[in-house]
Amino acid sequence: MSRSFLDANIEDLVDEMTPGELSSLLSAPNWWNTTAVPRLDVPSVRMSDGPNGVRGSSHFIPTPAQCIPCATSMASTFDTELINRVGKFLASEAKVKSSVILLAPTCNIQRNPLGGRAFESFSEDPHLSGTLAAAYVNGLQDAGVSATIKHFTANDQEDERTASNSVMSDRALREIYLMPFMLAQKHAQPWAYMTSYGRINNVHCSENKDLLQGILRDEWKFDGIVMSDWFGTYSVEGAINAGMDLEMPGPPRIRTPLYVANALASQKITPATIKERATAMLTWAQKLARLNPDVVYGDGVEGSQDSEESRKFCREIAAAGIVVLKNEADILPIKTKNILVVGPNAKGTVISGGGSAALKPTYVVTPYAGLADNAPDSVKVDYHVGCYAHKYLPTLEKQLKTASGEVGWTCSFYNHDEQDNRTFVADCTLNDTRVRLNDQLPQGLVAPWTMTITGDLTVEHTGQFELGLAVAGRAKLFVDDQLCIDNWTSQTPGEFFYGQVRILAHAQGTIEEKNTIDVVAGKSVRVRVEFSKESAFNYSGSNKGGGTFQPELMKGVRLGGVPKVDEDAIFNEAVTLASKADTVVFIGGLTPEWESEGFDRDTLSLPGRQDELIAAIAAANHNTTVVLQVGSAVAMPWIDSVRGVVQAWYLGNESGNAISDVLYGRMNPSGRLPLSLPRRKEDIAAFPQLKCEYGNILYGEDLYVGYKHFNTRGIKPLFPFGFGLSYTTFSFSNLQIKQTPSRGAEEFQVEVSVTIKNEGTREGSEVAQLYIDMPDAGHNTPRQQLKAFGKAQDIQPGQTKSVTMKLDKYAVSSWDPRRNVWVALKGEYKLYVGPNSVELPLSGAIEVKREFTWKGL
Repeated sequence: MSRSFLDANIEDLVDEMTPGELSSLLSAPNWWNTTAVPRLDVPSVRMSDGPNGVRGSSHFIPTPAQCIPCATSMASTFDTELINRVGKFLASEAKVKSSVILLAPTCNIQRNPLGGRAFESFSEDPHLSGTLAAAYVNGLQDAGVSATIKHFTANDQEDERTASNSVMSDRALREIYLMPFMLAQKHAQPWAYMTSYGRINNVHCSENKDLLQGILRDEWKFDGIVMSDWFGTYSVEGAINAGMDLEMPGPPRIRTPLYVANALASQKITPATIKERATAMLTWAQKLARLNPDVVYGDGVEGSQDSEESRKFCREIAAAGIVVLKNEADILPIKTKNILVVGPNAKGTVISGGGSAALKPTYVVTPYAGLADNAPDSVKVDYHVGCYAHKYLPTLEKQLKTASGEVGWTCSFYNHDEQDNRTFVADCTLNDTRVRLNDQLPQGLVAPWTMTITGDLTVEHTGQFELGLAVAGRAKLFVDDQLCIDNWTSQTPGEFFYGQVRILAHAQGTIEEKNTIDVVAGKSVRVRVEFSKESAFNYSGSNKGGGTFQPELMKGVRLGGVPKVDEDAIFNEAVTLASKADTVVFIGGLTPEWESEGFDRDTLSLPGRQDELIAAIAAANHNTTVVLQVGSAVAMPWIDSVRGVVQAWYLGNESGNAISDVLYGRMNPSGRLPLSLPRRKEDIAAFPQLKCEYGNILYGEDLYVGYKHFNTRGIKPLFPFGFGLSYTTFSFSNLQIKQTPSRGAEEFQVEVSVTIKNEGTREGSEVAQLYIDMPDAGHNTPRQQLKAFGKAQDIQPGQTKSVTMKLDKYAVSSWDPRRNVWVALKGEYKLYVGPNSVELPLSGAIEVKREFTWKGL
């Protein structure tokens, strides 16, 4: 393909295109690329999933990638410079994957920590979320890669996500849920937006003209493209007329040539609107091609980056986000010589939440490996699992080998004729027993087709081994040619593949069916999965329980297995070992199968017997520290019994090394909570409106999300927003406020500085957080809203550093739904500064002498 497109005049190019070519630009040919027009040298540009790594263009055979920490971990840094570096790093990762578009960042509000994608979003606070999103977007786009900020807007839960209508006040929409996007638009101007699955004011976001045209383009002057979330387009004319440029994924389900032609013929869409949408697509593609010609016009081959420099950076990000919540008797850093590491996550590869954020990592350092490999001299580190806590049985790729001895198993595809005779098409080696078939299948497959996956399974211990098979489609598992699990003939709807009610409000997959076999250590058994993409489900319901199924959506199969154990025996063994150790470190929490796109959690409790085991270990050994790998909040009923608690989030490839850096004291923790941790489910601000009811999600908490709810209602959280401990201590003093005289919105400027002193004995970093009280205007407005923050880095013992924070019209404005404008009321605005949302030792005030209003950015 030539590069004449780089110099083309877009208006002239549009005029040269046929109606069919113009319409084709508004959908995609496949899952990850835009449509090319070879006749006019218009190239295809490739995108890839984020936000905590660049997966590449295949779920089926993914190219390994660097996995960085989840968004809640990144937000815990309160460090815009670091997050800007994250954006630049991900831009480099994208280009290695032959991609110039990253589907990130996610900056929805963590309205409810039980939300399945809470880990993907930065914070419960709109100012923190928007400020960090802007830093992330600027890092990406400064390096030439388009951000696709998502999900616009109010994508705050997974329950019935494609149908749900978010019922909220205009103030909540503007001040809470749109604000992160507004801040990112003001400070970073993302080149692309992705719409939410659900509805606002009973109109789907992907066809909401008030949202896409009225707010995004007219008010905020956005000039990029808007794409749907995957399968989040529900109409032809509705979405195109509203301003949604690109239906994803392809091939199109909605914007087919026939449907678009019919809409044009019936004048539901005008040719001018098609040209407008196509012009936006071509302008975006040309910008990306000009910035990245070697990628856009390259060979499309994907690669992986894994260098000492990248490993060091991933370790730095991961450690920077770790939050120490409790450190009684200075149990941390660990000083003892005999450490017992216990817990279901200790040797697990828990690096990210599930769904579209998941990827195949280039490598993983597990918590146990990090603690064992980085242990100080003469320190002994032992291990015991203690309890299982999996939702699905663990995957088996590391225990499987192909017939030729490669790690993994062999996947073979077959076409079938009318007599069900099968013909071989292609095969490949897979290194994962989670097989997703939504992209990049072999050429030559013709329905009906089937897949056979075969490998030799070898286990370490003689005894019983439990196997589990879940499928979207149909599958049978054979062990040494004997049928072991039948998930083909009869099926029960389950949460496999994005949940029970996903994508089009229909069950995608089944539950995990299980069976137990006898195995001998070191002696392999042959496992074989037979798979068909056709399901036993039908539109009227399955034969075992009321689900419905869409036959053309994503397909896949998952094989898992684990030694069958006596749960009481391993529980008691762990407690006995704990009683003999100097220090116990429990590594637990959630996994991508508990916290994922596709469904919400039902409870704050840890899965399995983790809470019970932590309590028993703490009773046996008072030197117990709990390290939680989670993406959001969990309950801690044992909080008073343990001495140490560390919120480690999902930390990516370098999880184990980062955890060891903090636990051994090689790094002084500086992470601060980007969300409030409730004691119980009933204390969540959104409770009890946590699910979709009759198609609606009632945002009954209104503006009182997270810490605003706790502060206003006098409810004590388990740990407050902004909280985090250090291995040193800090003091705050010398609050200075410099207000520039102003007569209106654009002139309004305030500079606030504070001095932070390290009162302890080792170097550390501290975050200054600035909260504002609005004047009393006779309507409900939360007190003490975060409006600025700054981080003093690497303060030496006895040293002081100044942090300067700037306020503008956003800090003093609220939305007036009667006048449909932002308004800064006349009066005094109280300022509070401190290390978190409840410890605010410094206070002052600023004044707005004359009310002013504004609109736009």
